[in-house]
Amino acid sequence: MKLIYAIVNDEDSPRLMAEINRAGNRVTKLASSGGFLRSGNTTLMTVVTDDQLEGVLEIIRKYSKSRKAAINANVAPTSMGGNYMPYPVEVQVGGATVFVVNVEHFEKI
Repeated sequence: MKLIYAIVNDEDSPRLMAEINRAGNRVTKLASSGGFLRSGNTTLMTVVTDDQLEGVLEIIRKYSKSRKAAINANVAPTSMGGNYMPYPVEVQVGGATVFVVNVEHFEKI
């Protein structure tokens, strides 16, 4: 058995959870936050058999695509004066960070 930790964007998590459930797996959701953009992330955990592993990873790949988004850069004014003007910067958001670990024992009580 394997334990899958998938850290995904908050926007991707509802659909991803529904698809993992539709495939017959239970999933646990943990709220988390990212450090770089301070955007909301969701950590999903699910236990699968070795045979189910690749199928669940394919679901994560399909519903956690990375995409580009514009954010306002928070750049402080320089010492030379001038106005503070946030400007949009294009960044990659979404995608998933996935960890798969072996499970010695699993019991649902």
